[in-house]
Amino acid sequence: MISIGALLVMFVVGTVLPINLGILAFVATFAVGTASLGLTEDELFDGFPAKLFVTIVGVTYLFSVARRNGTIDWLVLAGVRLVRGRVQLIPWVLFLVAALLTAFGTFTPAAVAILAPIGMNFAYRYKLNPLVVGMMVISGGHAGAFSPLAVSGALVLGLVDKTDLHVSAVTLFTASFVINLLLAVLTYVLLAKRPAPLAEGVVREAGDDDLGVSGRPDWRQWLTLGCLLALVVGALGFHLEIGFLALAAGALLALVDMKRQEKAVDGVSWSTLLLVAGMMTYIAMLEKAGVIENVSEHAANLGAPLVVALLLCFTVAVTSAFASSTAILTAIIPIAVPLLLSSHLSAAGLIAALAVSTTIVDTSPFSTNGALVLSNARGVDPRRFYRQVIGYTTGIVALGPVVAWGALVLPWS
Repeated sequence: MISIGALLVMFVVGTVLPINLGILAFVATFAVGTASLGLTEDELFDGFPAKLFVTIVGVTYLFSVARRNGTIDWLVLAGVRLVRGRVQLIPWVLFLVAALLTAFGTFTPAAVAILAPIGMNFAYRYKLNPLVVGMMVISGGHAGAFSPLAVSGALVLGLVDKTDLHVSAVTLFTASFVINLLLAVLTYVLLAKRPAPLAEGVVREAGDDDLGVSGRPDWRQWLTLGCLLALVVGALGFHLEIGFLALAAGALLALVDMKRQEKAVDGVSWSTLLLVAGMMTYIAMLEKAGVIENVSEHAANLGAPLVVALLLCFTVAVTSAFASSTAILTAIIPIAVPLLLSSHLSAAGLIAALAVSTTIVDTSPFSTNGALVLSNARGVDPRRFYRQVIGYTTGIVALGPVVAWGALVLPWS
């Protein structure tokens, strides 16, 4: 109760007062972890998200370099030409590309890491709502994430195969795709026309659409495009760590263009890194102490199967907004198996609902995907944009599990 209460206090203080929530989370990790949960300092530091830290530093640094040498401007221009100037279609192009990448085996954070910086630059240049663009990239990534070829799809199907249950791969993939497509449609319809939370002093004049980029890239931009292609091939084809690849590519490009790239490191979103690292360290502490597992088990023992199914969907949604979706899926499916074996609930329906509820909330700024969108936004007030992302995620946490349960569990019970 102390650890959950401290989490709520952090949210209130970090939202109302101008202090980075990550700082509060690091302080609370030490105070609660040692005084209340009896963890050692080494155990607390084990929860620091080193991989995510490197990913965000690498990706934001590389795209800062690419922005400084004009490559991002050229890509934006090429994208607008691809949709024949209908910039309102850009979010849908990004949605479909993200879905294709993940459906054919790309881990969702890798797809978002590649597309989010490009999408945020589209939003900046063409006055699109960055919240819509970023969230549609994430929705697209999750739309394809449960195909049999995808990492998450293979994980869930593999866990189910170890039990006496059967879940159709087509059902799992279709459920995720349809619900994420519906979310993308609602996001676009309801939010596309809303203004972006511009940073103070940023004035978006019509002249901002003039990229000042010629039709053909120069040698620096060709080299940058080659590095970006190598990044995609290395991450998707050979499953190499995208953060290290991005850092290597950024360092190479900086070395051949040192005058222009002297301040490229300023493009790394350090405030977002502090926020995400602090919160994920705190949540890892809760996982290590068994707090999250306890919450899930209590939810599974509360009564009627339909009610328990809904509570499980809410539990994974709330938890996954702060922790690894992969870890939550790995933990929750074994917990759900006894419920399914002892009731008339549809195994395919509940497993699909849990999969959707776990991943649909990865728009949170404390997840890899949400953090990538937050850290790559341009020309916005960071605090206001953070609040927008939090508000959007809160809505999904509140409604997503109900929709998944109502569409996938209730009709088949």
